[in-house]
Amino acid sequence: MGKINCSDDMLFEKTVSSRTVFEGRIFDVEIKDITTPEGASSTREIVKHPGGACILPVDDEGNCYLVRQFRSPFEKVMLEAPAGKLEKDEDPLHCVSREITEETGLTAESIECVGAVAATPGYCSEIITLYIGTDLKYKGGNPDPNEYLSTVKMPLSEALELADNGGINDAKTLVLLYKASRRLGI
Repeated sequence: MGKINCSDDMLFEKTVSSRTVFEGRIFDVEIKDITTPEGASSTREIVKHPGGACILPVDDEGNCYLVRQFRSPFEKVMLEAPAGKLEKDEDPLHCVSREITEETGLTAESIECVGAVAATPGYCSEIITLYIGTDLKYKGGNPDPNEYLSTVKMPLSEALELADNGGINDAKTLVLLYKASRRLGI
């Protein structure tokens, strides 16, 4: 690890006050008045998100299952690993067990947690817990109402090539693809 120029204590901001300015169905927005480490006043706009969970299903032949879904912020269809928002007090493992079946029609007899990522730590509190699912069985899908997607089966090596060439640019999916490739020796 490189040389550390100062202790973390010298980087902390102090929250003076906070107020919720938007309450939505998926997230809330909070404005925080803070004092910087140098003593200056400033504000932070924070998206308060309950978190999510994401799973990369991988079968015995080295194929992974992704979903194509329209993403409104980008006005395009994106290729992603199955994922979902955590419900209040929901365990991330329960969330991915539900999402893998809803979005792909599969179940995974073996689900391994491979860490978590802070989606966009500059302004959002969302933490996404990541899983790899193996020993897959087909059960039949049941997407949420108003959720339109299609499942794509491809060799994990092909998904990695897509990721390397910009064909997959969803952060949670990229992290999962790289973690899965290391764990599975691809």
